[in-house]
Amino acid sequence: MRVLAAMSGGVDSAVAAARAVDAGHDVTGVHLALSRAGGTLRAGSRGCCTIEDAMDARRVADRLGIPFYVWDFSERFRDDVIEDFVAEYAAGRTPNPCLRCNERIKFAAVLEKALDLGFDAVATGHYAMVRAGASGDLELHRASDAAKDQSYVLGVLTAEQLPHTLFPLGETPSKALVRAEAEARGLTVANKPDSHDICFIPDGDTRGWLAERVGTATGEIVDASGAVVGSHEGAHAFTVGQRRGLSLGVPAADGKPRFVLEVRPVSNTVVVGPREALAIAEISGDRFSWAGAAALSVGSKLACRVQIRAHADPVPAMLSYIVEDGMPRLVVRPDVPLDGVAPGQTAVLYDGTRVLGQFTIDRTVSAVPAGI
Repeated sequence: MRVLAAMSGGVDSAVAAARAVDAGHDVTGVHLALSRAGGTLRAGSRGCCTIEDAMDARRVADRLGIPFYVWDFSERFRDDVIEDFVAEYAAGRTPNPCLRCNERIKFAAVLEKALDLGFDAVATGHYAMVRAGASGDLELHRASDAAKDQSYVLGVLTAEQLPHTLFPLGETPSKALVRAEAEARGLTVANKPDSHDICFIPDGDTRGWLAERVGTATGEIVDASGAVVGSHEGAHAFTVGQRRGLSLGVPAADGKPRFVLEVRPVSNTVVVGPREALAIAEISGDRFSWAGAAALSVGSKLACRVQIRAHADPVPAMLSYIVEDGMPRLVVRPDVPLDGVAPGQTAVLYDGTRVLGQFTIDRTVSAVPAGI
């Protein structure tokens, strides 16, 4: 099988490429150039896709004896990931850029180009598994190593993409074993730090980065009753559930800390309240996809688990597939309220280890009475 190995320059993708070679595939390595800032260098463990990473990926490819190329996807990445990120925050939503990158770049643009060039599959260093279900259809599952599992950010994969996707690390019990394997293979990236944070904001200052692109504008911080309790320099800098960074001139009557409950970009207003007001009894969205065969049909319900953040624990819930105002919509009611859900977040649905699908949250229903 002709396999295109996406090589980020890190240890995971390096070992994944090596295992694809060991499996007897005809492997070609490719590094994605996602930034036009050619002089960019990694700062510690922050960021990725830099010149340093491209050189590391090339050295691994040379060690493995496979062809290696760099593909420039910087324009597509800017339009589909960075600009989307800015637009979502400006609209008062909280996006996940890694998930969007997987959806629109790595498993859409790259896979499409790979298939056009005659490749059969794209291999990456993600920790997840693709395997056949009882019906014979391919399914996406969690990785063996729960601590490294990345199925949440892969929940956007579709039934059409799964047959062309390889995750050679999915059954590896721990990251330590991957590093040890890289060391044994003589790969120079064996002890390279993992990348963290948002790759296009390498210094980790999301608020400052957004301020440069969206601008700053003084606005009000109000409580649930509408009373002004503070001010801010831009609603885009806040997300639901946030506590730090609030400039509150009026303390709460009970002396307890307050959290962001809502962001209203049109009026540039941030609404705050007590922690208990963050409890959410229902989430829903009409932008959704199934990771393989559809989990249920319109009008039906299914007991599942829902995960709303990459590193959150999934919680038991009831999933409903409805039609509202002519539009299909997924509705999830968790068995216990979710804490601090922001519009724009992605909800990934599971049946055991299997990923059923995902949707972008555009509506929430509070678990507490209005006015609290």
